[in-house]
Amino acid sequence: MLAQLLFEIRSGGTLEVGSLASRLNTSPQMIEAMLEHLQRAGYIQPYQACDSGCDGCGLQSDCHKPPAPRLWQG
Repeated sequence: MLAQLLFEIRSGGTLEVGSLASRLNTSPQMIEAMLEHLQRAGYIQPYQACDSGCDGCGLQSDCHKPPAPRLWQG
C-alpha cells in the first residue's frame, strides 16, 4: 500500500488525504501514518512555504489560512 500511495503522490496534482484514503480503500488516519512513514524514510518531505513564489500557485488562497494545509513534495 505504501507503493500505491507513493505512486499517487508522484503522479502529481493536488491530493487530499480523504480522497487518497478512498482511492486506496483505507482510512484518512492510515494515510496520515503512511505519509509520516514515507517522510521518515526520506521518500517525501514537507513542502516549505514559498513567500515570494505564490503568484500563480493554485494553493495561494489556502496556504496562509489557519490551520495551514499540510503539503508534501516527493
